[in-house]
Amino acid sequence: MFTGIVEGPGEIVGVTDTEGGFSAGEISSDESSDGGRRLRIRTDLAFDDLHHGQSIAVSGVCLTVEEFGDDWFEVFLAAETVEKTYLGDVAEGDRVNLERALAASDRFDGHIVQGHVDGTTTVTAVEQVGDDWFFEFDLPESLAKYVVQKGSVCLDGISLTVADRRDDSFAVAIIPTTYDLTTLSEKEPGDPVHVEVDVVAKYVESMLDGYVDGLRAE
Repeated sequence: MFTGIVEGPGEIVGVTDTEGGFSAGEISSDESSDGGRRLRIRTDLAFDDLHHGQSIAVSGVCLTVEEFGDDWFEVFLAAETVEKTYLGDVAEGDRVNLERALAASDRFDGHIVQGHVDGTTTVTAVEQVGDDWFFEFDLPESLAKYVVQKGSVCLDGISLTVADRRDDSFAVAIIPTTYDLTTLSEKEPGDPVHVEVDVVAKYVESMLDGYVDGLRAE
């Protein structure tokens, strides 16, 4: 589990596509990566606890560390992840947001984030308002019922609060620290962003659906 409090950026320094073969960096591929993609990510963050099997959110996508060095680690994207996220399109030199999984002793400063991306949306507008920034995004119809005014939403792994909600769009306000620390500072209208809605809303929906189904069966 994550909290959406991004620790800092990482840089893509190697990419292997199984269909296209070796494309960047020195990353070996194997039969287990058929139809997927492997990324090598370099970071200046003090990830001194890196180990095989560790979960790291990469721009909001929960991935597993397969190999690692002093300032890099490798993750594998299954075909479903490639299809559902924009990580299938990142290239060497691109930056991503990084967050390690929450430890039991850590402070819980964001909201419950699973790293299970529900889909992608598109930046539609970026405006600086004083020291802050105002980002607007398309609201996919399939996710609209989970996005509410003042509710929580995770965008590219960042825990944010919905500042404005319309029929087909929503917006968030970004403070300078978040703008400087994350890849939002590089986003422009038309760029993709990963979306994970609040899992609590999904649980409530599931319980209510079961309750309604029970009433109908009576």
